[in-house]
Amino acid sequence: MVEQKLLVLFGSQTGTAQDIAERIGREAKRRHFQCRVEALDSYDVANLINELLVVFVCATTGQGDPPDNMKVFWRFLFRKNLPPSSLCQLDYAVLGLGDSSYPKFNFVAKKLHKRVLQLGGNPLLPVALGDDQHDLGPDAVVDPWLLALWDKIFALYPLPPGLEIISPHVRLPPKYTLHYLAEDSPHPDGSPLQPVAPRAVPSELHPFAARMVANRRVTAESHFQDVRLIEFDVTGSGITFSAGDVVMIQPQNCPEDVQQFCQLLRLDPDRRFVLKPMEPDTSLPALLPQPCTIRHLVTHYLDISCVPRRSFFELLSFFSTNELEREKLQEFSSAQGQEELYSYCNRPRRTTLEALWDFPHTTCAIPPEYLLDLIPRIRPRAFSIASSMLAHPDRIQILMAVVRYKTRLSKPRRGLCSTWLASLNPEQGDIRVPLWVKKGGMKFPADPDTPVIMIGPGTGVAPFRAAIQERVAQGRRGNCLFFGCRQKSKDFYCQAEWEELVTEGFLTLFTAFSRDQEEKVYVQHRIRENRKLVWELLSSGSAHVYLAG
Repeated sequence: MVEQKLLVLFGSQTGTAQDIAERIGREAKRRHFQCRVEALDSYDVANLINELLVVFVCATTGQGDPPDNMKVFWRFLFRKNLPPSSLCQLDYAVLGLGDSSYPKFNFVAKKLHKRVLQLGGNPLLPVALGDDQHDLGPDAVVDPWLLALWDKIFALYPLPPGLEIISPHVRLPPKYTLHYLAEDSPHPDGSPLQPVAPRAVPSELHPFAARMVANRRVTAESHFQDVRLIEFDVTGSGITFSAGDVVMIQPQNCPEDVQQFCQLLRLDPDRRFVLKPMEPDTSLPALLPQPCTIRHLVTHYLDISCVPRRSFFELLSFFSTNELEREKLQEFSSAQGQEELYSYCNRPRRTTLEALWDFPHTTCAIPPEYLLDLIPRIRPRAFSIASSMLAHPDRIQILMAVVRYKTRLSKPRRGLCSTWLASLNPEQGDIRVPLWVKKGGMKFPADPDTPVIMIGPGTGVAPFRAAIQERVAQGRRGNCLFFGCRQKSKDFYCQAEWEELVTEGFLTLFTAFSRDQEEKVYVQHRIRENRKLVWELLSSGSAHVYLAG
């Protein structure tokens, strides 16, 4: 008997689209479909003409842009030379994720739906427009849309006689099996992240282990916010960048959290294991060494500090041996329990590790091979590069606010990446941080005579520091910066640097210190006060204006 095939392709920036794509994959398995779930850019798009049934799940980012992991697919799909009947045998559906507070709400999903239709595809349903602004999040749209989708799919591909849908109360097998190695098996040499001679330009799959050379606090000790200017040495990496580009950093969990997690789940952090996929077309997680220790898996891969999603509680409920805990987990994973889940998890920003604490009977019963299904991987964080290669060759600097805030939970919330980076002291040895560089959204003018007006309050000034350093190194003078912060004495980042450039005639600087006087003064007040100059630069100098928050 041939299993029906379904392909689920996702474009995801923060992980929500991937989470929903994997949910569709699980629902397909329960309905006896042979289902592959893949990121759009890891799928060979030329094969699309041979597919019969595809569900696209895609987020819209920024100003109507596709997520990073579908950009290649996007360019291919919009090629002018694709024949209008290319996809005439394809049945498809598009599920979009967006935010209705943005003008280009779900732009990518709408455009994708229209383009596949143009190429001859047959839509099973109207495009689904999931909305982050809804009280229940995108699920308010996703849940009913998926019910309708399965009705449509079953009308075209009915279940073979004698087969039943696998009950939602039955636990599906894990994606991988985990095989512990004997204590005395030989150890592989070295750490998984070694400063190696790079094969190619560093990327997410092959980050460069950059040495941290400086980690300096640039706010006064008495200031509530800890902001760092951090410098990395990227000599020999092959990395090049220009002003406006972004450095991606792969963070890790702190040792205390890793230890707690292992204690809760009764795992030996030093045990070594290998993973084997359950199905032949499932690839192994790219960033995990084989063999691997539990400690490495939890430190570098499992995002135990993220706010858990609904799918986490759904899978957790299967392991529960305690009736009270199981009922609560089932409520959190039901459509009716989403408001309750929101106030338990999202509003107070409760972490996965903290949620596991609250379900102790269930947590100690989690089979280790389900860890990779249960907890998503740690995603890289993006920082605007705050330096220019022309001023600092082989160096990358970032200006980073350490994220720390209070919710109703007693323990302050901390940003995973900023807390980790802030804790590293380059004077205490060879500190390595995995990173790579991505093109940013800001392009500065090529013409040396075009003036530039930059508005960068707070750490938003980072990309402009890179641009100003670059432009000054090229001898360009038309640089105008509006900078704002709270107090001149506490958080005026790079003050000496700016003042020197003003003296040398390279920079026109306007500052707004909002708390240094009775009435609050912000950058927009300074722009209004200097409207004559701003208008002159725009009208006669055809200046470019840049704004970063």
